[in-house]
Amino acid sequence: MLDQEAKALLEAVAKANRPAFEAIGAVAARKLYKETRSAVTPPAPDVELAANIAAPGPLGPIPLRYYRPAGAEPRAPLPVLVFYHGGGWVVGDLDTHDVVCRTLANEGQCAVVSVDYRMGPEHKFPAAVNDAFAALKWVQAEADHLHVDAARIAVGGDSAGGNLAAVMALMARDAGGPDLRLQLLIYPATDMAMDTASHKAFAEGHLLTRSSMTWFQMMYLNGAADVADWRASPLKAASLADLPPAHVIVAGNDPLRDEGEAYAKALQAAGGKAVFSEYPGSIHGFITMGKVLPQAGQALAESGAALRAAFAALLFH
Repeated sequence: MLDQEAKALLEAVAKANRPAFEAIGAVAARKLYKETRSAVTPPAPDVELAANIAAPGPLGPIPLRYYRPAGAEPRAPLPVLVFYHGGGWVVGDLDTHDVVCRTLANEGQCAVVSVDYRMGPEHKFPAAVNDAFAALKWVQAEADHLHVDAARIAVGGDSAGGNLAAVMALMARDAGGPDLRLQLLIYPATDMAMDTASHKAFAEGHLLTRSSMTWFQMMYLNGAADVADWRASPLKAASLADLPPAHVIVAGNDPLRDEGEAYAKALQAAGGKAVFSEYPGSIHGFITMGKVLPQAGQALAESGAALRAAFAALLFH
């Protein structure tokens, strides 16, 4: 069952009859995605700082936006969330997720570094993965200059960004650091096979369609072989042991719902901690739509509470 607000939004989207991303191509899709944000995005909350900076990356500077929460002392070493935006590895940027990052900074009482990783089709897999990890390592290395605590770093993201955050936790484990306090995975893509029951049940009419997802994959991946690569499908990783605690949030009416739950269960089965939280009446993308979907505010408050708890926890190795 859809929440009333989600139902009304889907009806408004159907009435607007905008072209599908796959019908207009990546450049036009990015423009359309940005243009439609204002209708669903709530006002930007005040923060102490929101500054555009950059990290060195494999192919030049990676644009970042650095946030400090409202009321934070300028030089106090805060815990930090490295955030990766959603948008199918093709659309979305620092601006489309600005309100989400501001809210997470305030709710989590932490700094947030939002990463503008390279996207397809101009930069194919694993370009986004490589940028995401370069940015994470840079935040750790530059902790003193950023006035953040290198021992209290989390990763997070929504949808494609949730996919990247999950992959970062795996890469950090295998690289011997950074030690992460939390992976905040908001309706993450975890398996490129797209063969779950929720993929079939919500293939049409729930904002994120099967044809759009197929197109996103074509834009991002090099070919069928990449589907099985754990850096694209973290659920396919050889081992999910020894990973940081996860907080997984899903929407009930979302093609990605089942793979989010499957990832949480797989983490638990591997001996890890994973909280699974479902917003049963909501749809994919809802956390960016707080102007029309009140569940967005609830999910961001829940995310902030998870971050605060993870950053406050004592670590015993």
